[in-house]
Amino acid sequence: MIAQKKIILVALALMLATLACVINVGGPAYPTPAIPISTEAVGSLDQAIQTAVAAGAVSGEVTLVITETQLTSYLALKLQQQSSPFITNPQVYLREGQIRIYGTATQGNFQVTVNFILTAGVDEQGQLTIVLTSADFGPLPVPNGMKEAVTAIIEEAYTGSLGPLATGFRLESITVADGAMVIVGRIK
Repeated sequence: MIAQKKIILVALALMLATLACVINVGGPAYPTPAIPISTEAVGSLDQAIQTAVAAGAVSGEVTLVITETQLTSYLALKLQQQSSPFITNPQVYLREGQIRIYGTATQGNFQVTVNFILTAGVDEQGQLTIVLTSADFGPLPVPNGMKEAVTAIIEEAYTGSLGPLATGFRLESITVADGAMVIVGRIK
């Protein structure tokens, strides 16, 4: 009788411990190598923007190159400032015309690696367009409104980082390849 009570107590303790834990249910694997996150990369992005603006003031053309490290670090910083970010541990890969964002999402007691694939372009008015072409939450359903939320965060990152150029600037092209995003525009 005592042994049976001990078994029930152990089983109950294990069940309660399992409920208290977050269970990783998989999802797409992060690519390797991991992109380092640093405040220096955010600072180098700010410096690159200032340099591009200064060169554009002279020539009229602005060319800005943003690297995976800069964009990943910027996104990580922005997400850390949120009380409940939609993902943690972000990694941004700029390859083959696509912006691929990986991260860890938590829904209740479940944790999953997620992947968003976006394409960036320029519309007829010289404004940024971002389209979420794919969202992978592994075995979990993609939450309602995720397309709008991800697009809004990326657009905010763009307008926030290029704030000095927001007025009087017209985009001409955006190229995403080989670990970098090249933004070319003209000062009006």
